[in-house]
Amino acid sequence: MDGTPHNHQSGGCPVMHGGNTGTGNSVTKWWPDALNLDILSQHDTRTNPMDADYNHREAVKGLDFKAVRADVEALLTDSQDWWPADWGHYGGLMIRLAWHSAGSYRLGDGRGGAGSGNIRFAPLNSWPDNASLDKARRLLWPVKKKYGNALSWADLIVLSGTVAYESMGLKTFGFGFGREDIWGPEKDVYWGSENQWLAPSENRYGDLETPGTLENPLGAVHMGLIYVNPEGVNGNPDPAKTAMHIRETFARMAMNDEETAALTCGGHTVGKAHGAMPGDNIGAEPEACPVSSQGLGWENPDQNGKAANAFTSGIEGAWTKEPLKFDMGYFDYLFGYKWELGKSPAGAHQWQPVDMPEDEKPVDPTDPSVRRMPMMTDADMAMKVDPTYNAICQKFMADPDYFADTFARAWFKLTHRDMGPRVNYYGPDVPSEDLIWQDPIPAGSTDYDIDAVKAKIADSGLTIAEMITTAWDSARTFRGSDKRGGANGARIRLAPQKDWAGNEPERLAKVLGVLEPIAAETGASIADVIVLAGNVGLEQAINAAGFDVAVPFSAGRGDASIEQTDVDSFSVLEPLADGFRNWQLKEYAVSPEAMMLDRAQLLGLTAAEMTVLVGGLRVLGANHGGSPHGVFTDRVGQLTTDFFVTLTDMSLSWHPVDGGTYELRDRASGEVKFTATSADLVFGSNSILRSYAEVYAQDDNAEKFVRDFVAAWTKIMNNDRFDLVA
Repeated sequence: MDGTPHNHQSGGCPVMHGGNTGTGNSVTKWWPDALNLDILSQHDTRTNPMDADYNHREAVKGLDFKAVRADVEALLTDSQDWWPADWGHYGGLMIRLAWHSAGSYRLGDGRGGAGSGNIRFAPLNSWPDNASLDKARRLLWPVKKKYGNALSWADLIVLSGTVAYESMGLKTFGFGFGREDIWGPEKDVYWGSENQWLAPSENRYGDLETPGTLENPLGAVHMGLIYVNPEGVNGNPDPAKTAMHIRETFARMAMNDEETAALTCGGHTVGKAHGAMPGDNIGAEPEACPVSSQGLGWENPDQNGKAANAFTSGIEGAWTKEPLKFDMGYFDYLFGYKWELGKSPAGAHQWQPVDMPEDEKPVDPTDPSVRRMPMMTDADMAMKVDPTYNAICQKFMADPDYFADTFARAWFKLTHRDMGPRVNYYGPDVPSEDLIWQDPIPAGSTDYDIDAVKAKIADSGLTIAEMITTAWDSARTFRGSDKRGGANGARIRLAPQKDWAGNEPERLAKVLGVLEPIAAETGASIADVIVLAGNVGLEQAINAAGFDVAVPFSAGRGDASIEQTDVDSFSVLEPLADGFRNWQLKEYAVSPEAMMLDRAQLLGLTAAEMTVLVGGLRVLGANHGGSPHGVFTDRVGQLTTDFFVTLTDMSLSWHPVDGGTYELRDRASGEVKFTATSADLVFGSNSILRSYAEVYAQDDNAEKFVRDFVAAWTKIMNNDRFDLVA
């Protein structure tokens, strides 16, 4: 042999083309219908550059909060030649950065929002609606660099907008540090099915004339926008129709009409839109620009160092006479003049005032000797045309202090909505007031005899399945996306949760009827007793399987009242399916296993944890309504590995039957041994999940399974115990 590899191609590239760009022959390209488990490992330790023992909460406590604020405020008026500030002040740009970071939040699944700094990554960093916000982040870099790890990008982005408002005269409601950055794109967020930016809205609606038919859980009307099209529905000006879509999209962000009007009017009280020239020469977005651009997208070669020449939306002009002041100027313009439809220099639809005197117009952002025509978007005109929004605006105009306070509160809600309860807020400016959208929970007692409570539960006559399912249903509402839900607060006993079909109201009422008196007798909270009951049932099942493994418990949960519960807001937490309990409210276009995967991600589970929980809950008899599907054991109520042993048993074969279910039959006799759903069989069909199932089916891992189940169970029960985190 001559020593030359026979598969060598002279001049060939020695790397795998497309392997890290998503364009190569990936598994999902070859088999697009396969269950993609990537979302369960997207933010694991391999992507996090911080040390293993780094604790962001502890780091935040050491920040010099006053100094950070001072540096941000100083930055606002330090205009840079490479991206000059409008009127010498970056306030409008920083407000837009904070707003667009927070504005991606949607109530339906709690995803999006400012809480993780996700605007730094694709696709958000390259959305058309976020054009040139990369410049704002680069302007903030010196502050981030100075304060390092303790100041997250997520906090800094929101702080910059808040400080900007304060510098313009608004008394803000407060600010909380404590957001922790992620280190890569959020693969779990579904932003829509379109493959085109700003694709026609019809793609997202059942009926465009009925805004409520917008596809769930989406909140924006177009791919690449955070709210509505500022030029009108599908770019066609019609303020009355736009108002309908504003109402729907802001409601999907948990805002009522008054908050929506306050945010629209207060947001446009300062700053300007940019479209003084056509955008034909604007460069590619950050994710598509060349490496020499270093992530700075939307190159504007015609700007010539002038803020007046910047291009973002294509709409051009300020909303008020004094765009650097938070005042009533927006209302003075909107309601003080008649407005007619026109176009910006870039060709975008916008509204302009009729017969406005020259000296009433705002000055040019670069040349104060020149005055420019102001403008209103279709969304602004909606505030005037829609009767409800108009009435709210009249109320604001009659009481400017009320407007300022309403806006300040709405801004605080917008920028803090996905941080969860107040225990997650840090710094001297955290408001003392408990707000209902923060899902407040009173402090719970730890001064009671846990063993005595467990003894009473064990003697109560409740079955293992009743105790396990009640605890699970109470805890499974948790969403890591916006840190809502969970067992703390015991809201499962309140409307709307007590009546959810997924919670089996009759069974739930029976169990609560037993547990609530125990809580009253012992001084424990109902929330603690519900979780303790699940632990008691689990320990009984472990003992029945021949093992002695204790289930950890941390006391201190509180009981929320109905007055502390926003019933409408909590309705979005209702499970429409729960693959862990093998249940769906009805048949959906999405498979049961895909819905289970989504729930697992919201619960913060890894693929292995999801596997162990499903296998354990099946043999514990925790299926909704006592369904036999997936209960691959004749020892129901014992925490065994029977689910996995049966699933990997080649003496059985699997056969689809009507209704989306399957039969497991003895290969020799044809006898039906068990029934299943696809949420069961996916643990044998998916190669990754099967690898986990095989671990637990092994003869030497029965005790490991018990220990792993207990660890995953405890994680679910404590997901919302933010007080347990240092």
